[in-house]
Amino acid sequence: MDLQVQQNRTAAPHTNQRSRLKTIGRGLIRDRALYLIASPMLLYFLIFKYVPMWGVLIAFKNYTPFVGFMKSEWVGLEHFYRFFSNEAFILLLRNTLAINFLNLALFFPLPILLSLMLNEARREWIKRTIQSIIYLPHFLSWVVIAGITYLLLSTSDGIINKLLAAAGFAKFDFLTNESVFWLLLTFQSIWKEAGWGTVIFLAAITSVDPQQYEAARIDGAGRLRQMWHVTLPAIRNVIIILLILRVGHMMDVGFEQVYLMMNGAVSNVADVFDTYVYRSGIQQAQFSYSTAVGLFKSIVGVILVVITNRLAKKFGEDGVY
Repeated sequence: MDLQVQQNRTAAPHTNQRSRLKTIGRGLIRDRALYLIASPMLLYFLIFKYVPMWGVLIAFKNYTPFVGFMKSEWVGLEHFYRFFSNEAFILLLRNTLAINFLNLALFFPLPILLSLMLNEARREWIKRTIQSIIYLPHFLSWVVIAGITYLLLSTSDGIINKLLAAAGFAKFDFLTNESVFWLLLTFQSIWKEAGWGTVIFLAAITSVDPQQYEAARIDGAGRLRQMWHVTLPAIRNVIIILLILRVGHMMDVGFEQVYLMMNGAVSNVADVFDTYVYRSGIQQAQFSYSTAVGLFKSIVGVILVVITNRLAKKFGEDGVY
């Protein structure tokens, strides 16, 4: 009797496993068209996102191209210790966080405000025209944006300084002034991306039930109160999700923008992790060291996403997972 019970207990997991595999197989056959459509995207992520992850191992090695990836010497956390003990670490951390906090405070709310204002536009052609105008800068490269910035703000030939001089004011040194450099980057980001950022919020607003607006109007709510009590609560989850993703990029500023705007006079406030990785990795060929810096950024980003996601769930929001 005991032997029979033991045999049944041993066979049960195998039976459940076979049943689970059959269910998965039937699901794959049933939804084969969807999996076929998704396969290019899956291959893209597999080849360009997951396979290169093995490269982070050189952060724990003294990578030498002549010796190869596998035969390079293991050094453990030596590159991380070197980075954290470097005097530049505090400077890079300060600059990166300051630029990102400014972006979070000034740039992040703007697409939400623009979306609310566009949603209130009653004439469709006005709404479409404004959308087209504010989307346009997104398609310009940072090289073009930097060129326009120099054309506007240069001390010698900049249009703004020429207007200031014509009005009798002293010229202002926008491009080589440390005190305005972070704000300059933030306003560039706002001009380039704020309009494009409205796409997701406008899509979320279109899903709001029109009956909620009708009910609010019957209760005597004006347009501002409808915006506050109907529209904003309806897109709150989208705002929280995008905020969590934004916090996950607190250690990223974007190499191209900072590198193009950086000059010797503002290097003290312009040097960030991305430019440091480029300088140490590409210009000085310290591949393992720069990989360690990049890995540090990624780990901090993941930790920030996990923390903010848990906080969001603690306050009753959905979060990103």
